[in-house]
Amino acid sequence: MTMKEEQQSPKKTIPPYMKAISGSLGGVVEACCLQPIDVIKTRLQLDRSGTYKGIIHCGSTISRSEGVRALWKGLTPFATHLTLKYTLRMWSNAMLQSAFKDSATGKLSNQARLLSGFGAGVLEALVIVTPFEVVKIRLQQQRGLSPELLKYKGPVHCARMIIREEGLRGLWAGAAPTVMRNGTNQAAMFTAKNAFDVLLWKKHEGDGKVLQPWQSMISGFLAGTAGPVCTGPFDVVKTRLMAQTREGGVLKYKGMIHAIRTIYAEEGLRALWKGLLPRLMRIPPGQAIMWAVADQVTGLYERRYLRSAPL
Repeated sequence: MTMKEEQQSPKKTIPPYMKAISGSLGGVVEACCLQPIDVIKTRLQLDRSGTYKGIIHCGSTISRSEGVRALWKGLTPFATHLTLKYTLRMWSNAMLQSAFKDSATGKLSNQARLLSGFGAGVLEALVIVTPFEVVKIRLQQQRGLSPELLKYKGPVHCARMIIREEGLRGLWAGAAPTVMRNGTNQAAMFTAKNAFDVLLWKKHEGDGKVLQPWQSMISGFLAGTAGPVCTGPFDVVKTRLMAQTREGGVLKYKGMIHAIRTIYAEEGLRALWKGLLPRLMRIPPGQAIMWAVADQVTGLYERRYLRSAPL
């Protein structure tokens, strides 16, 4: 093949199944490292009476009154959720990008990249994120460690109780804000990650270049910062809707819009960004960890099979 033909031929890309594998491995590592921050974030978002004075106070209070192990409450559903979520996210984003690429050149426009990310976020929100987060949040909001004092004894028991008391739809409480949060987050994240890789490291997908873990962490961290700020209200509303039960037959929040209005009226505008700092402490570092693992997996695949750059 001549140089001209090579330049005009479509770019080789990493297959979706490799993206899925890289995401699942990254999710396992991220979950184990950052679960305590997620527990603190959930407790702060559910705190209406001012029990916790901030992140450090919340963490120390939980450790002192419930034991250090309480900071890893909900780890099983959280780790499973992250692994499945990243598997589906990376696979579906790769599939959508393949569908939106120019068939002749193999190039992907920025609009197509945003749309692919949004579609991946919506899919993961509906299929995986919502039911797993409902179970996780119900477990995390329980205080104490004695099983006999807890309503939910574990992830499976929690899911069964929700279905029995609230019906199958109870596992999809807060689906609307979750879709909005995840769709927006992933649209921004995939686009920003690609932009930072190109801008900072001159790394293009399929070029055979393997980023160092620290380079992937920087790109992933920066890409993960914008989403939490933009989607804070959706995350707070999602948590409130998922946490409420039908005890007494009355629900405080009737839906996403009603929840936003109620929180604003009762607690003020700042309440819609409750838990933002722990989200910024969890999501960007989480993306840094996940991409450090995922880029190593896909990068090695590029060098071994695509052979687009010298080894």
